[in-house]
Amino acid sequence: MTSFDDLLSNVPVAQIAEKLGVDEATAKTAIDAAVPVLLGGFQTQVGNPEVGLNLESEVASQPHGLLDRGVDMSQVDVSNGSQIVDQTFGAEKNTVISALGNVGGNNISQDLMGNLLPMLAPIVLAYLGKKALGGGGGAVAQPGGGIGDLLGSLLGGATGGNSGGGPGDIPGRAVGQNAGSVLGNVLGGLLGKK
Repeated sequence: MTSFDDLLSNVPVAQIAEKLGVDEATAKTAIDAAVPVLLGGFQTQVGNPEVGLNLESEVASQPHGLLDRGVDMSQVDVSNGSQIVDQTFGAEKNTVISALGNVGGNNISQDLMGNLLPMLAPIVLAYLGKKALGGGGGAVAQPGGGIGDLLGSLLGGATGGNSGGGPGDIPGRAVGQNAGSVLGNVLGGLLGKK
């Protein structure tokens, strides 16, 4: 079953904490805030006919075996993750990182979030690809369909069920009102650029 908790269970918190040079609690707080924002950003791109096809291609090209025996961060292509984050958030990337940097007060810096997002992006896309391929073969090739449905399901789990809102609601619940409203506006702006 595809669920937000299942996705988070595939993220190697201890390895990420070590790579970032922070304790596991700080890494977990940052991951819990960043994953819904990535999902929301991906969902806005699936809805964009020009960029959505690129996202579908990225999902299809991720090493889905990455998740089979637990993620080994040495196998995660962080350089590709940086490109994915750039493509997902575009000119708003620094605004997203800045807003996420407000999570947890002084424990989580913008630099940490800037380094974390490229680590998480390939893991999240590999998860989406594995679930899409397992759920009916051609799902990845259907822009706004298979991957869009998966993202909607995951985002629903990130908010705790029926919120009645779109991806702009996710950050508010994930990272608190101040950063969340900024991220909500950014994601809303990305949606508006369809």
